[in-house]
Amino acid sequence: MDHRPQAWGRPRDDVYGSYDASFMQSNTGPKQSTQQPIVTGTSVIAVKFKDGVVIAADNLASYGSLARFTDVKRLRPFANTSVVGCSGDVSDMQYLDRHLTDLALTEAYDSPDKPRLSAANLHRYLSKLLYRRRSKFDPLWNHLLVAGLDDEGEPFLAAADLLGSTYSAPSLATGFGAMLAQPIMRRYVPDEDSAKKLSREEAIDIVKECMKVLFYRDARSLDVYSIAVVTKDGVDIKTDEQLEKQSWAFAERIRGYGTQTV
Repeated sequence: MDHRPQAWGRPRDDVYGSYDASFMQSNTGPKQSTQQPIVTGTSVIAVKFKDGVVIAADNLASYGSLARFTDVKRLRPFANTSVVGCSGDVSDMQYLDRHLTDLALTEAYDSPDKPRLSAANLHRYLSKLLYRRRSKFDPLWNHLLVAGLDDEGEPFLAAADLLGSTYSAPSLATGFGAMLAQPIMRRYVPDEDSAKKLSREEAIDIVKECMKVLFYRDARSLDVYSIAVVTKDGVDIKTDEQLEKQSWAFAERIRGYGTQTV
Protein backbone atom coordinates (compact mmCIF):
# COMPACT_ATOMS: atom_id res chain seq x y z
CA MET A 1 0.00 0.00 0.00
CA ASP A 2 1.21 3.50 -0.83
CA HIS A 3 1.17 5.41 2.46
CA ARG A 4 1.97 8.79 0.98
CA PRO A 5 -0.97 11.19 1.53
CA GLN A 6 -0.27 13.02 -1.71
CA ALA A 7 -0.90 9.79 -3.60
CA TRP A 8 -4.36 8.86 -2.27
CA GLY A 9 -5.80 11.99 -0.64
CA ARG A 10 -5.75 13.23 2.93
CA PRO A 11 -8.12 11.29 5.24
CA ARG A 12 -10.00 13.03 8.03
CA ASP A 13 -8.23 12.92 11.39
CA ASP A 14 -11.54 12.68 13.29
CA VAL A 15 -12.44 9.51 11.41
CA TYR A 16 -9.16 7.77 10.69
CA GLY A 17 -6.82 9.43 13.21
CA SER A 18 -3.78 11.51 12.47
CA TYR A 19 -1.44 10.34 9.74
CA ASP A 20 1.52 8.21 10.87
CA ALA A 21 4.52 10.01 9.39
CA SER A 22 6.93 7.24 10.40
CA PHE A 23 6.22 5.54 7.06
CA MET A 24 7.96 8.45 5.36
CA GLN A 25 11.13 8.10 7.47
CA SER A 26 12.87 5.26 5.73
CA ASN A 27 16.51 4.41 6.47
CA THR A 28 16.90 2.38 3.30
CA GLY A 29 18.64 5.16 1.35
CA PRO A 30 22.31 5.12 0.37
CA LYS A 31 24.97 5.74 3.02
CA GLN A 32 26.34 9.26 2.77
CA SER A 33 29.71 10.57 3.99
CA THR A 34 31.50 13.88 3.97
CA GLN A 35 32.99 14.46 0.53
CA GLN A 36 35.11 17.50 1.37
CA PRO A 37 35.81 19.77 4.36
CA ILE A 38 33.64 22.88 4.73
CA VAL A 39 34.88 24.84 7.77
CA THR A 40 38.62 24.31 8.08
CA GLY A 41 41.64 25.26 10.15
CA THR A 42 45.05 25.85 8.63
CA SER A 43 48.60 25.00 9.71
CA VAL A 44 49.80 23.39 12.92
CA ILE A 45 53.56 23.60 13.58
CA ALA A 46 55.73 21.93 16.19
CA VAL A 47 59.41 21.51 17.05
CA LYS A 48 61.29 19.42 19.58
CA PHE A 49 63.78 20.80 22.08
CA LYS A 50 65.96 19.13 24.67
CA ASP A 51 63.24 18.82 27.35
CA GLY A 52 60.05 18.53 25.33
CA VAL A 53 58.05 19.89 22.40
CA VAL A 54 56.61 23.28 21.42
CA ILE A 55 53.45 23.24 19.28
CA ALA A 56 51.30 26.09 17.94
CA ALA A 57 48.23 26.77 15.77
CA ASP A 58 46.21 29.89 15.06
CA ASN A 59 42.61 30.33 16.26
CA LEU A 60 40.93 30.78 12.88
CA ALA A 61 38.35 28.51 11.25
CA SER A 62 37.65 29.52 7.65
CA TYR A 63 34.41 28.95 5.74
CA GLY A 64 36.01 28.60 2.33
CA SER A 65 37.86 31.89 1.89
CA LEU A 66 35.80 33.65 4.58
CA ALA A 67 37.54 34.11 7.96
CA ARG A 68 34.36 33.02 9.73
CA PHE A 69 35.30 31.91 13.25
CA THR A 70 38.18 33.65 15.04
CA ASP A 71 38.16 31.86 18.40
CA VAL A 72 38.58 28.19 17.53
CA LYS A 73 41.22 26.47 19.67
CA ARG A 74 42.92 23.76 17.62
CA LEU A 75 45.36 22.54 20.28
CA ARG A 76 43.85 19.91 22.57
CA PRO A 77 45.73 18.88 25.76
CA PHE A 78 45.32 15.24 26.76
CA ALA A 79 45.64 14.16 30.40
CA ASN A 80 48.29 16.85 31.02
CA THR A 81 50.83 14.65 29.23
CA SER A 82 50.31 15.34 25.52
CA VAL A 83 48.90 17.89 23.07
CA VAL A 84 47.06 17.09 19.85
CA GLY A 85 47.17 19.80 17.16
CA CYS A 86 44.51 19.50 14.48
CA SER A 87 44.21 21.05 11.01
CA GLY A 88 41.49 20.37 8.47
CA ASP A 89 37.75 20.00 9.00
CA VAL A 90 36.54 21.60 12.24
CA SER A 91 33.50 19.35 12.69
CA ASP A 92 35.74 16.26 12.49
CA MET A 93 38.08 17.97 14.95
CA GLN A 94 35.15 18.37 17.36
CA TYR A 95 34.37 14.68 16.97
CA LEU A 96 37.96 13.82 17.83
CA ASP A 97 37.85 16.20 20.79
CA ARG A 98 34.79 14.41 22.25
CA HIS A 99 36.42 11.06 21.56
CA LEU A 100 39.61 12.08 23.38
CA THR A 101 37.58 13.40 26.33
CA ASP A 102 35.87 10.02 26.67
CA LEU A 103 39.23 8.26 26.36
CA ALA A 104 40.81 10.44 29.06
CA LEU A 105 37.89 9.77 31.43
CA THR A 106 38.10 6.03 30.78
CA GLU A 107 41.84 6.04 31.45
CA ALA A 108 41.37 8.01 34.67
CA TYR A 109 38.71 5.67 36.01
CA ASP A 110 40.22 2.36 34.88
CA SER A 111 43.79 3.02 36.02
CA PRO A 112 43.95 5.97 38.44
CA ASP A 113 47.27 4.82 39.93
CA LYS A 114 49.00 3.79 36.72
CA PRO A 115 50.71 6.02 34.18
CA ARG A 116 48.31 7.34 31.59
CA LEU A 117 48.80 7.04 27.84
CA SER A 118 52.05 8.59 26.67
CA ALA A 119 52.17 10.73 23.53
CA ALA A 120 53.55 7.77 21.59
CA ASN A 121 50.63 5.57 22.69
CA LEU A 122 48.13 8.32 21.92
CA HIS A 123 49.59 8.84 18.44
CA ARG A 124 49.35 5.13 17.71
CA TYR A 125 45.74 5.09 18.89
CA LEU A 126 44.76 8.08 16.74
CA SER A 127 46.49 6.69 13.66
CA LYS A 128 44.49 3.44 14.00
CA LEU A 129 41.28 5.46 14.44
CA LEU A 130 41.99 7.50 11.30
CA TYR A 131 42.88 4.38 9.31
CA ARG A 132 39.67 2.64 10.42
CA ARG A 133 37.53 5.58 9.29
CA ARG A 134 39.41 5.72 5.99
CA SER A 135 38.80 1.98 5.48
CA LYS A 136 35.05 2.60 5.95
CA PHE A 137 35.21 5.23 3.16
CA ASP A 138 34.20 7.83 5.75
CA PRO A 139 37.53 9.50 6.62
CA LEU A 140 38.10 12.19 9.20
CA TRP A 141 39.33 15.11 7.11
CA ASN A 142 42.11 16.07 9.50
CA HIS A 143 45.89 16.15 9.75
CA LEU A 144 47.07 15.67 13.33
CA LEU A 145 50.30 16.42 15.18
CA VAL A 146 50.82 14.69 18.53
CA ALA A 147 53.40 16.26 20.85
CA GLY A 148 54.62 15.06 24.23
CA LEU A 149 56.91 12.42 25.70
CA ASP A 150 57.32 8.75 24.82
CA ASP A 151 57.44 5.78 27.21
CA GLU A 152 61.12 6.52 28.00
CA GLY A 153 60.41 10.16 28.79
CA GLU A 154 62.06 11.46 25.61
CA PRO A 155 60.46 14.23 23.52
CA PHE A 156 58.02 12.78 21.01
CA LEU A 157 56.53 14.40 17.90
CA ALA A 158 54.65 12.60 15.13
CA ALA A 159 51.92 13.17 12.55
CA ALA A 160 48.93 11.22 11.25
CA ASP A 161 46.75 12.15 8.29
CA LEU A 162 43.26 11.20 7.08
CA LEU A 163 44.63 8.05 5.41
CA GLY A 164 46.19 6.82 8.64
CA SER A 165 49.71 7.46 7.34
CA THR A 166 52.20 8.31 10.07
CA TYR A 167 55.66 9.86 10.22
CA SER A 168 57.92 11.56 12.74
CA ALA A 169 60.63 14.23 12.64
CA PRO A 170 62.32 16.80 14.93
CA SER A 171 60.04 19.46 13.40
CA LEU A 172 56.66 19.03 11.70
CA ALA A 173 54.02 21.21 10.10
CA THR A 174 50.66 20.69 8.41
CA GLY A 175 48.90 22.67 5.68
CA PHE A 176 50.80 25.57 4.16
CA GLY A 177 53.16 25.35 7.12
CA ALA A 178 54.76 22.35 5.41
CA MET A 179 55.95 24.72 2.66
CA LEU A 180 56.38 28.00 4.54
CA ALA A 181 57.35 27.11 8.12
CA GLN A 182 59.14 23.80 7.73
CA PRO A 183 62.20 25.28 5.94
CA ILE A 184 62.61 27.79 8.78
CA MET A 185 62.44 25.10 11.47
CA ARG A 186 64.81 22.82 9.57
CA ARG A 187 67.35 25.62 9.40
CA TYR A 188 67.54 25.54 13.21
CA VAL A 189 66.71 21.86 13.81
CA PRO A 190 67.97 19.78 10.87
CA ASP A 191 68.23 16.55 12.88
CA GLU A 192 67.62 14.92 16.27
CA ASP A 193 71.03 15.92 17.61
CA SER A 194 70.25 19.59 16.97
CA ALA A 195 66.91 19.22 18.77
CA LYS A 196 68.69 17.86 21.86
CA LYS A 197 70.80 21.04 22.02
CA LEU A 198 67.86 23.44 21.61
CA SER A 199 66.59 25.26 24.70
CA ARG A 200 62.95 25.93 25.53
CA GLU A 201 63.25 29.66 24.87
CA GLU A 202 64.94 29.09 21.50
CA ALA A 203 62.23 26.65 20.43
CA ILE A 204 59.47 29.10 21.38
CA ASP A 205 61.20 31.89 19.42
CA ILE A 206 61.43 29.64 16.34
CA VAL A 207 57.74 28.76 16.52
CA LYS A 208 56.76 32.42 16.97
CA GLU A 209 58.84 33.40 13.94
CA CYS A 210 57.07 30.71 11.91
CA MET A 211 53.63 31.91 13.06
CA LYS A 212 54.53 35.43 11.91
CA VAL A 213 55.58 34.16 8.47
CA LEU A 214 52.37 32.14 8.17
CA PHE A 215 50.25 35.18 9.06
CA TYR A 216 51.91 37.23 6.32
CA ARG A 217 51.94 34.51 3.65
CA ASP A 218 48.95 32.22 4.30
CA ALA A 219 45.62 33.85 3.41
CA ARG A 220 43.76 31.45 5.77
CA SER A 221 45.69 32.39 8.91
CA LEU A 222 45.17 34.75 11.85
CA ASP A 223 47.42 36.83 14.10
CA VAL A 224 45.91 35.29 17.27
CA TYR A 225 47.19 31.81 18.04
CA SER A 226 47.55 29.09 20.68
CA ILE A 227 50.93 27.77 21.77
CA ALA A 228 51.74 24.89 24.10
CA VAL A 229 54.94 23.58 25.67
CA VAL A 230 54.96 19.93 26.72
CA THR A 231 57.59 18.72 29.20
CA LYS A 232 57.82 16.13 31.97
CA ASP A 233 56.19 18.72 34.25
CA GLY A 234 53.01 18.72 32.14
CA VAL A 235 51.37 20.94 29.54
CA ASP A 236 51.77 24.72 29.60
CA ILE A 237 49.27 26.11 27.08
CA LYS A 238 48.36 29.69 26.16
CA THR A 239 45.34 30.15 23.91
CA ASP A 240 45.27 33.86 23.05
CA GLU A 241 48.77 34.88 22.04
CA GLN A 242 48.97 37.93 19.77
CA LEU A 243 51.47 38.68 17.04
CA GLU A 244 52.97 42.15 16.73
CA LYS A 245 50.38 44.91 16.48
CA GLN A 246 49.78 46.80 13.22
CA SER A 247 51.37 43.95 11.33
CA TRP A 248 50.44 45.34 7.91
CA ALA A 249 51.33 48.98 8.65
CA PHE A 250 54.45 48.67 6.49
CA ALA A 251 52.22 48.14 3.42
CA GLU A 252 51.34 51.83 3.34
CA ARG A 253 54.93 52.54 2.29
CA ILE A 254 54.72 50.16 -0.67
CA ARG A 255 53.95 51.76 -4.02
CA GLY A 256 50.75 50.31 -5.46
CA TYR A 257 49.08 49.63 -2.11
CA GLY A 258 45.88 51.57 -1.43
CA THR A 259 45.16 55.08 -2.69
CA GLN A 260 48.22 56.67 -4.24
CA THR A 261 49.05 60.37 -4.35
CA VAL A 262 51.37 61.78 -6.99
